[in-house]
Amino acid sequence: MLKIDNPVLTLENIVAGYGKMTILNGTTFSVPRGSITTIIGPNGAGKSTVFKTIFGLLNARQGKITLDGKDVTNFTPRQMLEVGACYVPQGRNIFPELTVRHNIELGSVAAGASITDMPARIEASLDRFPVLRKKANQQASTLSGGEQKQLEIVRGLLLDPKLILIDEPSIGLSPMMVKETFSILTELKDKGVSILMIEQNAKSALQMSDYGLVLELGQTRMFDTAPAILADPRVGQLFLGGGMGEATAA
Repeated sequence: MLKIDNPVLTLENIVAGYGKMTILNGTTFSVPRGSITTIIGPNGAGKSTVFKTIFGLLNARQGKITLDGKDVTNFTPRQMLEVGACYVPQGRNIFPELTVRHNIELGSVAAGASITDMPARIEASLDRFPVLRKKANQQASTLSGGEQKQLEIVRGLLLDPKLILIDEPSIGLSPMMVKETFSILTELKDKGVSILMIEQNAKSALQMSDYGLVLELGQTRMFDTAPAILADPRVGQLFLGGGMGEATAA
């Protein structure tokens, strides 16, 4: 496995699960700073559980999580926002009856922005996503699936995060909107944001990623550059049922 110097995020021997069930069993990996890293693996591997444990939605029973060198093990979600991490979960997480702008305003409040800071943060967010600015006064329910995903990403960016955890960004989107969403993530990476992603379309995700991580039974089996993971025949044979096209979250 690659050794990463000065990572933005590190998990060391994390053990976590639900009730008496252990899902993560000594999970260890680092996320390179200013990169897109994609986690792949079979159903039940613990991919979504990793995100929940990082973001404080699930407590780690053992191990240590550091963000930018700071111990954030078992921080609450609010604390994780404060130290520069945001989480865009799987599925749609917007208020459909509210306008696009009101959705962003609520995100600004959740991110802890002051009343003074809020207008500037909202305008800066809309500048990054012209289609949302054009539809700012429409109900969020009128947005396409891809535009709704953009809205979720905008809310996550209000804190100017160091790290974005994004779970299945392409789910339910057309191929065109998947391409646009991946392009947005690449632009964010180019601006210095580190991205850790779970994606059902493993091949497409790895093709636009810098690094790939294979998770199996709650443990890291492979970590390498994305091209190296794509070229490794074991990935398709052992972890994706013989093909690179499917990898669902667990």
